Amino acid sequence: MEGRKVPSVVFKTRVRDESVGGPNPFRWQDVASDELFAGKRVVVFSLPGAFTPTCSNEQCPAFERLYDEFRALGIDEIYCLSVNDAFVMFQWGKSLNLAKVKLIPDGSGHFTRRMGMLIDKDHVGFGMRSWRYAMVVNDGVVEKWFEEPGINDEGKNGDPYGESAPESVLGYLQSR
Repeated sequence: MEGRKVPSVVFKTRVRDESVGGPNPFRWQDVASDELFAGKRVVVFSLPGAFTPTCSNEQCPAFERLYDEFRALGIDEIYCLSVNDAFVMFQWGKSLNLAKVKLIPDGSGHFTRRMGMLIDKDHVGFGMRSWRYAMVVNDGVVEKWFEEPGINDEGKNGDPYGESAPESVLGYLQSR
């Protein structure tokens, strides 16, 4: 994975727009992955789903809490990517009180599939989701890759969490 350019895809997002009016002042906005990664050094972490236990209780809050440490080490942004739609990602971000980590909805899994991380979690009723991983991306190119062991469709290895934890990524950045 390291040295590979991240896929060029379009994410279907929702952005607040007061001109829309009403109780739901949001509009659709396409965001190209190239816009998110070009000219920046970012951390991306991807997880199986919004509102799921490890993702909600551990991984996402930990990246939020350690955000300033990442910034001090030259990281411009931290993106959390999940195969969930924009509505789910928005509500999840609100529920976690996220202010720094940016949530990226990969609702159809196009980015995740092209990264080779799309797995079938039908055994728990999720359908197609992302395997848990993280990466440092420098100007659209994977600089460092962190993948949980045992990628599979059957759930045989459970939902491992450790390699893609923020502490692992910070350790790499601090060693540079």
